[in-house]
Amino acid sequence: MVTDETKGQAPVPLLRCIFDGTNTTFITMRNIHVTALLMLAIFGIVGACKKESTGGSAAEASFDVIQTEVLNKSCALSGCHASTSDATFAQHGLVLAPGQAYDNLVGKPSKNATAAGMSMPRVKPFDPDNSLLYHKIACQAGHHSANFGNRMPMGGGVLTAGQVEFIRQWIAAGAEKSSAKVPKSVLDDKSACQPAVVPLAPPAASEGFQLSIAPFDIIKQFEREVFVRQNTPNATVYVNRLVMRGGSNSHHFLVYTFRNSTGLPSTGVLRDIRNSDGSVNLLTLAEMQNHVFFGGTMEAEKEVVLPAGVALKLTPNTPLDLNAHYFNKTDLTLKGANYVNFYTIPAASVQFEAKTLDLNNQDITTPAGQRRTFTKTWTFNTVTRVIQLTSHTHKLGEKFIIRIAGGPRNGEIVYENTDWEHPLIKNFPTPILLQPGEGLTSEVTFNNTTSKSVGFGLTSEDEMNIIFGYYY
Repeated sequence: MVTDETKGQAPVPLLRCIFDGTNTTFITMRNIHVTALLMLAIFGIVGACKKESTGGSAAEASFDVIQTEVLNKSCALSGCHASTSDATFAQHGLVLAPGQAYDNLVGKPSKNATAAGMSMPRVKPFDPDNSLLYHKIACQAGHHSANFGNRMPMGGGVLTAGQVEFIRQWIAAGAEKSSAKVPKSVLDDKSACQPAVVPLAPPAASEGFQLSIAPFDIIKQFEREVFVRQNTPNATVYVNRLVMRGGSNSHHFLVYTFRNSTGLPSTGVLRDIRNSDGSVNLLTLAEMQNHVFFGGTMEAEKEVVLPAGVALKLTPNTPLDLNAHYFNKTDLTLKGANYVNFYTIPAASVQFEAKTLDLNNQDITTPAGQRRTFTKTWTFNTVTRVIQLTSHTHKLGEKFIIRIAGGPRNGEIVYENTDWEHPLIKNFPTPILLQPGEGLTSEVTFNNTTSKSVGFGLTSEDEMNIIFGYYY
């Protein structure tokens, strides 16, 4: 943005500019030649003065525009990328506050495991496609192709196409700190930068099957969590791998079986947990009490694989409930859609039939401005072999530890995660063997950086504390 430093000030007297402070100047008209020369000099020097008065007011640096128009509004927010005290800092290690953002972005290595493995920095000057920042915000469907985690900003915010293009052009122009190489008019495109969910290619019939939630609207300033009952194929199958894909503003996608087969919801009907006024739909809430966890993810795209020879059994026409949770904190209508591929293995290759873990601690109230750690232990009454563990919290979850409870390995840490957004899914090639009376303990720390007390609840502003996993 070009600014005028003299705007709102009294105009500079012409001859005072010429003579650098002379208070009185008199031009006689007797000598037209002298006058003409003076006038030429006046206009030449006036041009120089005018150039000097505006030349010191250069166009606003492109990165300053990014800081004020994008980072300050959508990223450098409490709980996200505002400071090292944010609950999420341990997972991303990135502060985008004024005075720090540039040095933390340009040329700096990425903490994201996939980007780090590709030697992709957060911002690589002249190369947007090899800059993690651009991958995290790009609008094109399918651009976020590798497992770079959820698109940004989190929390239901959506950048405009103009904001994303401005950042792309800034990187392509060299990602300089003080230059103004990108026209600010690029920001005029206010359309939402939300790529459509690219449908997941279904597996071949001999390899498995696909279920999905068809595209649906998420109205402005609303969290929408939906359920759709679907049935599996008319054959007994053994599932060894799940591949899931959803929208960029997805909070989670889960697949449930039902504890009881009576009173099930109708097939193919989209059911909401919240009414349009934000109140809870009591019928859907009651149906949730019949759920048994089968699989899921907090990321927009994820693959879950069980060890070789271990699979989840599904009988013919098993009813499943697909559950998608999206949030929309914009004034635009956004879209959600979800796909899940179930990859199967032959019954003859199944050595162990897997069961699911769903261990939930709801007693987790954390007062405003405090950090608290909660522990809870679950024990098993039969010999249990744990083959996979993962965790689920919301954004205040700072650290999630799972220990063995009881027996010779009592207190041993077998799982640790500091990234609520991309929780670790840990496989155990040698299963954790638990005897009757032994079990697992969750030890979860919440850092409540908000101004209100936060406890267990169903929205993204509430918290959860769940161990998910598989055993046999």
